[in-house]
Amino acid sequence: MKQLWMLMAWFAFSSAVDAQYKFDVYPTYKGDDLGLTYTSTSSVFRIWSPPASAMELKLYTTGTGGVAKETIQMQKRESGTWVAVVNRDLKGMFYTVRAKINDQWSNEVTDPYAKATGINGQRAQVIDLKETNPVGWENDHSPNFSDQNLPTDAIIYELHIRDATIDEESGAQHKGKFLGLAETGTKNKAGLSTGLDHIKELGVTHVHLLPFYDYNSVDETKTGQYNWGYDPVNYNVPEGSYSTDASDGGTRIRELKQMIQAFHQNGLRVVMDVVYNHTALTETSNFNQLVPGYYYRQKPDGSFSDATACGNETASERAMMRKFMLESVLYWVKEYHIDGFRFDLMGVHDIQTMNLISDTLHKIKPDILLYGEGWTAGASPYPEEKRAVKKNAHLLKGIAVFSDDIRDGIKGSVFDIKDRGFATGKTANTESVKFGIVASLPHLQIDMSKVNYSKEPYASSPANVITYAECHDNNILWDKIALSVPDASEEERKKMHELALTIVLTSQGIPFLHAGSEFLRSKFGEENSYNKGDSVNAIRWGLKTKNLALYQTVASLIKMRKEHGAFRLTSSRSVNNNIRFLDTQVEGVIAYKLDMSFFKETKKETWSNCLIIFNGTSQSQTIQIPGEWKLVNKGKALSDKMVVKQILVNPREAIILAEVPEQRQYYLGGSKE
Repeated sequence: MKQLWMLMAWFAFSSAVDAQYKFDVYPTYKGDDLGLTYTSTSSVFRIWSPPASAMELKLYTTGTGGVAKETIQMQKRESGTWVAVVNRDLKGMFYTVRAKINDQWSNEVTDPYAKATGINGQRAQVIDLKETNPVGWENDHSPNFSDQNLPTDAIIYELHIRDATIDEESGAQHKGKFLGLAETGTKNKAGLSTGLDHIKELGVTHVHLLPFYDYNSVDETKTGQYNWGYDPVNYNVPEGSYSTDASDGGTRIRELKQMIQAFHQNGLRVVMDVVYNHTALTETSNFNQLVPGYYYRQKPDGSFSDATACGNETASERAMMRKFMLESVLYWVKEYHIDGFRFDLMGVHDIQTMNLISDTLHKIKPDILLYGEGWTAGASPYPEEKRAVKKNAHLLKGIAVFSDDIRDGIKGSVFDIKDRGFATGKTANTESVKFGIVASLPHLQIDMSKVNYSKEPYASSPANVITYAECHDNNILWDKIALSVPDASEEERKKMHELALTIVLTSQGIPFLHAGSEFLRSKFGEENSYNKGDSVNAIRWGLKTKNLALYQTVASLIKMRKEHGAFRLTSSRSVNNNIRFLDTQVEGVIAYKLDMSFFKETKKETWSNCLIIFNGTSQSQTIQIPGEWKLVNKGKALSDKMVVKQILVNPREAIILAEVPEQRQYYLGGSKE
């Protein structure tokens, strides 16, 4: 029996090696014309499929239904490609391709490089991209977000397109659409700004939009459908459900460009959430139908590996998948003027591919913002030391990773509803929050043995880390607090929430906020709302009226961060030189001095030093402080009297003190003695 098992294992391993060898010997196409090249006199279609013995192009007059108007036999060309040339104007026509492999025809599928599709992405469409440009598109450009547009100058706001305007009180005309987020002048019932105007007023610099490429889970023929969109089908096509006419590929593109243009005109940059780590379909995906197995990683037995927990994981290390990813992001930057990318489950991708993408994009757009999740959702057969996981962040060039250390340090584990964090009373998380404050960098005052997850620093600079307390995944912050501290009063929970956001906005790294958190957005305790519809996910704009004070506090913290460079340090050395933690003698209280003297020499800084105190306990604490300080609140001094020797910090309170001759300061309040 043992010998039989060993023989079966050997055959499985041998099969996997043989398959990998076959993939390795496939030719790599070097050209930049895969997919459709359109002019009014001809359309050239080029598809990569080395194992095919024949390839057909089918032309249709509609995006779904009916029969092909014409079937064209494609011709084999160099490096495993197949080409068809049609010498007439095909604008408006739809097309599919299918390959004959091992004497069997594949399903009809869209060209992986398709730029436009009809309804539900079933067929690609021939369009003239120049005709999709809104008026003034040629003058559209990325707005500056600081003097130098450095990554740590960014403040990211994560938003789902439909969530933003679908609520009745959003005031938007095109609710749930690209155009809804392009509207200005929208207000809620109390006359407060909503949508695009609200985001601009809040002061963030980058709007991270959840997936808006063509995804699988929403039927574009129906209304009221909902999904986050992490199930990609056509990577280079806008999602039709966000368009006013999903059946027309050109309309999708034009309306998305209008939205991006509106953001740029209002001083905001757009980050695109991309999901190259897996596809919605596996065996029947367009990739797999054209080149079976190639674009995906396999287990030793030859089956699809699944580090994404979505049925498959792509093989970014293979030349043509790497090429596809690179050319896709380049297309979005050049055609749609995208300002950044967030890579879903980036830990699936290999470091070499991610660095190639970063190097290439930074050459054409030096201030592009790139970041991703430095983890997977399961085991991968590709070696961890070669993948873009969090522990390898220092090997990434110009790419940041999310810090789950500070996220769960602040609010407790996202995988345990009852677990608490520093802001909700778990003082054992103090060191994890301190590690987040210094952006996961080496710092002599951090005891790494007490940090929740990482036991050694992993960042190369503050720009290497995204600092956050919540995102679309898991329980939203307000709900997590309610679930983990069920006996707390609403006022106590509000203080915890405010403390959490204050930690994020005053820490080093690149701060990241989830939309609506600035006015206590709730998803009613729904832990995974990816398909739960508008009743759970919609941003309810009446909450801005109800929780206006918190919104104003968050806006003032953003303003403070923008105006004082010491909150946006750019190197490990500057973090170590400028941040000194105080020994508060109280477990659950963090206090540190932020040296601003260097910035004062530039004549752009009005503060000499800053003292920041976080009380994560349920008791008021008297903290000894060095020197003389001013306690200030939202631009106005609370008192002309200097704060000296000690200060009383209320439960769950954050206090910011400034050492400066001028009185123009920002903060959240506090009691002094």
